[in-house]
Amino acid sequence: MNLQDFFASFLHIINEMSPYLLLGFLIAGILHVFVPKNFYAKYLSRNNRFSVLWAALLGIPLPLCSCGVIPTAIGLKNERASKGAVASFLIATPQTGIDSILATFSLMGLGFAIVRPVAALVTGVCGGLLVNRFVKDDEYDNAAATTCNVEHGNRIWRVFKYAYFDMIQDIGLRLIIGLLLAALINVAVPDEFFLTFGNHPLLQMLVILAIAVPMYICSTGSIPVAAALMMKGLSPGAALVMLMAGPAVNLASILVVNKSLGRRFTTIYLLTIVVFSVLFGLLINALGIGADLVAPAAESAGCCSTTVHHPSVFRSICSVLLVTFIIIALSMKLFDKFKKQEAVEGTTTYTVEGMHCNHCKTAVEKAVGEIKGVTAAEVNLGAKTVTVTGTATADEVQKAVEKAGFEFKGENK
Repeated sequence: MNLQDFFASFLHIINEMSPYLLLGFLIAGILHVFVPKNFYAKYLSRNNRFSVLWAALLGIPLPLCSCGVIPTAIGLKNERASKGAVASFLIATPQTGIDSILATFSLMGLGFAIVRPVAALVTGVCGGLLVNRFVKDDEYDNAAATTCNVEHGNRIWRVFKYAYFDMIQDIGLRLIIGLLLAALINVAVPDEFFLTFGNHPLLQMLVILAIAVPMYICSTGSIPVAAALMMKGLSPGAALVMLMAGPAVNLASILVVNKSLGRRFTTIYLLTIVVFSVLFGLLINALGIGADLVAPAAESAGCCSTTVHHPSVFRSICSVLLVTFIIIALSMKLFDKFKKQEAVEGTTTYTVEGMHCNHCKTAVEKAVGEIKGVTAAEVNLGAKTVTVTGTATADEVQKAVEKAGFEFKGENK
């Protein structure tokens, strides 16, 4: 493998994606800060088709991954959102987001950028309607309504902090891994590798499903990987299957959904994602969307070419900013992970599994903070712990953590 080609490919992908990622993160921050916390549940409580549709429409622009969407969906359930609306939100939201839509456009073109949210919408709505039809009410036990934590401080500052720190802490590492994998695929995978499956696009999709469903894949980080695989001959339909099924579900989310929302709900949730990702994959192949990205259409052109490129000054500045934000955010996350937590009188630290992002952190802090006798609850995301100040017992903390959709592992000693 030629290292020079590898780094050239890596830098080119960053230059292509960085302006769209920065814009997408900013829009996500605006949505997070300026949309009222109870806005979503307000339109999702009725057990009808409209709540299912609203859930998908409201979830599509949100930059939530398959782990972060779980506590959010459980929060909607606790605020008495209907079972179909929760399913629709759970299926549609992690497949895409405003940041991944823009990043998809930057690397894979307008066709893919349009199909992704449309596929997420259709999949979410159909899954929600199926849950309304086949999941009984006694299998979906609505918890009492809860209130959301209110964030304080300057709104503009909160927008930028969420956009360029919190979000990047959540997906920055997976995004970098995705970019590195894309560059590695471009220079290491033989150009004819996926062409051997050329007459069997359905087989490609099944292979991708077998790999993508159990894994944790970020909706944004998967884009450069899918684009690189297409340059090596992967069909557009199989690439779409990866972009839909990969971010929408993983083994951890399946287990949590099964525990929190029931077996029948989980079965419909999983089958809907798998079946509709294949159907949309077949559709996009039939329409010819993205065919120009597939090898050998452009041996030395396209998003992942190793040809020497000279990016514009604007793209170079965006790339430097993006890399700087990633370094700062991930350095702080690493520092928190290894920071020693000094024992303070009246505090107890517990281990909690399943927390992957700042949405998970907020969900656990909110759930534990509402226990009677708790004066403070602080999550260390890197160490997978929650430090509780107050008189709450371990059993009370365990119930709160598990109700929020996470796994309680006992006191951290």
